[in-house]
Amino acid sequence: MTLLVDLFGYLTVVIDGLTYAAQSMAIGGIVFLVLLARPIAWLLGADGKAVVRSTARLAGWSALALLLSQAASLVLNGAILIGTIDLSPLEIASANFAVADGVKMLTALLMTLLLLMAPRRAPAFLLLLLAIVEIGAATATTHAAARLTDRELLLPAGALHQLGAAIWIGGIPSFVLALARVNNGASWTEIIGRFSPICMVGAACIVLSGVAMSYFYVGSLGGFYGTAYGVMVSAKIVMLLALLALGFGNFVTGIRLRADSRTPVIRLRRFAEVEIGIGITIFFAAASLTSVPPAVDLTQDRVSWQEIVARNWPVWPRLASPDHDALALPALQKQLDAEAAAQAKAPPPAFVPGSGEIAPRNAADIAWSEYNHHWAGILVLAIGVLALLNQAGLRIARHWPLLFLVLAGFLFVRSDPEQWPLGQIPFFEGLRDVEVLQHRFFVALIVVFGLFEWWVRARGVKGWPALVFPLACAIGGAGLLTHQHAIANVREQLLIEITHTPLALAGAAAGWARWLELRLEPPASRRAGWVWPLAFVLVGLILLDYREA
Repeated sequence: MTLLVDLFGYLTVVIDGLTYAAQSMAIGGIVFLVLLARPIAWLLGADGKAVVRSTARLAGWSALALLLSQAASLVLNGAILIGTIDLSPLEIASANFAVADGVKMLTALLMTLLLLMAPRRAPAFLLLLLAIVEIGAATATTHAAARLTDRELLLPAGALHQLGAAIWIGGIPSFVLALARVNNGASWTEIIGRFSPICMVGAACIVLSGVAMSYFYVGSLGGFYGTAYGVMVSAKIVMLLALLALGFGNFVTGIRLRADSRTPVIRLRRFAEVEIGIGITIFFAAASLTSVPPAVDLTQDRVSWQEIVARNWPVWPRLASPDHDALALPALQKQLDAEAAAQAKAPPPAFVPGSGEIAPRNAADIAWSEYNHHWAGILVLAIGVLALLNQAGLRIARHWPLLFLVLAGFLFVRSDPEQWPLGQIPFFEGLRDVEVLQHRFFVALIVVFGLFEWWVRARGVKGWPALVFPLACAIGGAGLLTHQHAIANVREQLLIEITHTPLALAGAAAGWARWLELRLEPPASRRAGWVWPLAFVLVGLILLDYREA
């Protein structure tokens, strides 16, 4: 149970992120099916039936994913309550969150059955009603439901926010699928022309409700940069602006297509694919918001602008590592070993992963972490520069992905010095620690996309292996937004998160720029090919300036 409590915060964010994505795709698919696919099916001929069938199938499977993720969330929360405050299953079942989760699960089940078993006959009214009920139940478990004030405004704003995300971001997968099912300019024009107003309505819902919620939840400029909640909201705003820019590009393509049905839609489809990826990243950022209190409620332990500037003012990087024995845990373990030896006893461990306790840190630990980040920055900066040279035509620089393997090895050895291979904690036992688990995940991710990208560059491999690198970068960026640090000091934790958030955004930008390079036609692909190496250069520079004191 102690291990589950330790993992609870991270697991909740991951499951909530999956839930938001599945919910949006299910509801967005229903809206697309009812308002677009079915009404224009007769205009598209045989392709119209395929569009209806594929839209219903995608929405149905998304509803099933929503059912499973919501069930996992309910089981996780129930297990925590039973294990920590000794509530009975019956008491948990009567709690407000459990009732809301039950409604969401039942609604998702009905959506699944209707969409998968009767895609063309399921009543539109019933499908839309289920979507409304789903959003209402989801809103009942948000911050707005727990507020003592302003609930009358925040509950509708929260519902409107989820509705906008569903009909815009959640509808894009159905839109991309529909475009793939038709193959002529007239059909593309019809689909794009009808989906564009839906996207505009969705975007308007998100912006209007987002402004309202920012006013009540963040409250001030200091709340944006001085709290974890505000920093994550700022990251969502940046990604929303990227979505709006991509959406505007697609809007322009739609205008050109209506003027000339021979206009290619390849750029529109690729931009829409990137919108899906960024949208999913936003869902995980939104899930992270559920794990922290709103900025207006955090009146203490805020970080001032002066502290942020002082912490991030450029200084020479730390290139010399402190001695391993000087770190807090090895030093404590050495002391415990000596005391146990004097008493002829087996020494107790200085730290037990998954125990719910935060490992002690000292000045040497801070220096060790800064050294790791700075050398990682040097490697990432070298990767970005070599990638730029490769883009410029320097053929020997094509082997730059091998530096990712060097980076992965460096992080594997040094990121958690109390763990194997440097420390006494065995490899698998160390995975009980949430922070260690996330570090190992990032190392594995770096190895995977490093090997695949080198294979692509060195051997000229085409097809799906080339997509591993951009997808892994995008996943890494999204994962970094959910990354948690085991530091007791709230202010220090926030100062670290302020550095990690732009890293996450730059990583996502690099991944999706590379995706566009691979998926677009020249000259647009060449422009995207210069963006992602610059993003790596930016990541390297941020890491070189990283400090914890």
